[in-house]
Amino acid sequence: MGCANTDDMARTSRKKQTKAGKTKDLRTAVAEPLRRANPVRWLTRMALRAALALLAAGFVLVLAYKVLNPPTTYTMWSEGRRLGGPVDYDWVDAEEMAPVMLRSVVAAEDANFCTHWGFDMRAIRAAIAEGSNRGASTISQQTVKNAYLWQGRNWLRKALEAGVTPLVEAVWSKKRILEVYLNIAEFDEGVFGVEAAAEHYFGVSAKNLSATQAARLAAILPDPKDRSASRPSAFVERRASQIRDGAATIARDGRADCFE
Repeated sequence: MGCANTDDMARTSRKKQTKAGKTKDLRTAVAEPLRRANPVRWLTRMALRAALALLAAGFVLVLAYKVLNPPTTYTMWSEGRRLGGPVDYDWVDAEEMAPVMLRSVVAAEDANFCTHWGFDMRAIRAAIAEGSNRGASTISQQTVKNAYLWQGRNWLRKALEAGVTPLVEAVWSKKRILEVYLNIAEFDEGVFGVEAAAEHYFGVSAKNLSATQAARLAAILPDPKDRSASRPSAFVERRASQIRDGAATIARDGRADCFE
């Protein structure tokens, strides 16, 4: 009798375990598709992974361009496609540029270049007060846009630019930022960089630019396709004169010390 009762109890226990296992399997089978079918969770996970991958790629590119010269940019590529041929682009180190060229572009585009960390908050506040973004973009921001991003105004580009600019300021020297900027900026249709621009407009190298020539090149940067450094309009002449004076001023007051 004792053995029979024991066998019955064992069989009952096994049945209960089997039933419990089947119930658990059924719950798992129902819950698993629900977990997989949650689109919000999946999209959030994918967006986070994409953001981390983008951040890592951006960090690698910033580190790379600290020592490597950009072989091209998206703007050069798209302009070459539009023109149907390669653009004019010749890299030249900062030491091979006339010092007045560096001072001129700072005086024209970003007089507080040596004192900010990528964003000129005074210029931004002034632009907001005026109801525009004129004058708010620093050389550092423009370098990030030209080197890594694309032209045009949209919130995605602005957000990426704002995220990468402090990283560039932290990793690169001010002189390196200015060097890259002057080498990849567009100076005329299909003409990129100060070396190509000096040859294109004046038939000289960037190292031999005069103060007037450097000021004219800086004056056309905001609108290179509609302004000319060799055939300046009255506006460009006036602007170049202001830039020439500004370049001399920042040389005297120390605002050029971070790149000279």
